[in-house]
Amino acid sequence: MKRLAVALLPFAFALTATAVQADGEATYNQACMACHMTGAAGAPIRGDADAWAPRQEKGMDTLYDHAINGFQAMPAKGGQPALSDDEVKAAVDYMLEPTL
Repeated sequence: MKRLAVALLPFAFALTATAVQADGEATYNQACMACHMTGAAGAPIRGDADAWAPRQEKGMDTLYDHAINGFQAMPAKGGQPALSDDEVKAAVDYMLEPTL
């Protein structure tokens, strides 16, 4: 039984990584897409490397902080206060994927 558990361990890690990705996309679709797909109120559009570059230069901690606590026209947690900080961070990571 121990060998089976050890053999399945890599699959568990793969499933966890996939779940985090899915959560980021789901959170983006729920709380972020309305502005980050249209550019409303100056929001950088997902996949627009030029728009995200100056923000990325400030570092991921700053991007996460702005997404969690709000920044300029963007409300904290995209206006969804029930989201966890980890869900918001996953959405930020998802928005940046095409630009990495």
